[in-house]
Amino acid sequence: MNRAATEDGGTSDVAFEGFYRSQWAPMVRLAWLLSGSRHDGEDVVHDAFLRVEQRFHEVSEPVAYLRTAVVNGVRMLQRHREVERRHLEQPEPAGDASEADDLLAALRALPSRERHALVLRYYLGLSVDEVAAQLTCPLGTAKSLIHRGIEHVRGRLSP
Repeated sequence: MNRAATEDGGTSDVAFEGFYRSQWAPMVRLAWLLSGSRHDGEDVVHDAFLRVEQRFHEVSEPVAYLRTAVVNGVRMLQRHREVERRHLEQPEPAGDASEADDLLAALRALPSRERHALVLRYYLGLSVDEVAAQLTCPLGTAKSLIHRGIEHVRGRLSP
């Protein structure tokens, strides 16, 4: 393990600190695109890093492990919000479309699974097989989610 002494006599994991610095921004962008909210994205990524830190030296592919934690965190947050919405029967606050570009607005309008599939496929550049694995669904379902997502985005962006 690569550890360095800190001023208070403790140790800090230099490898994890470097991993954190290199992955914070890309993971926040990923979570932002998946959730539609920068604030929620940052919260999810923070929680994901806390989970990854506990197992950092046990995991063979920490970036993939972190990405899975982020995607699952966004999914969990969205499920929680949906349950809240159903029980509280309050309308979702409308976003300010004038601040978002057309593509981001179109992504936000997608059902969450379609948005997740498109972000994983085209933002992260994952293969369809990897998208299916990340979303824990069959390959055919991933293909269908990607196709429907593209069609919905095209429909919203077309004049």
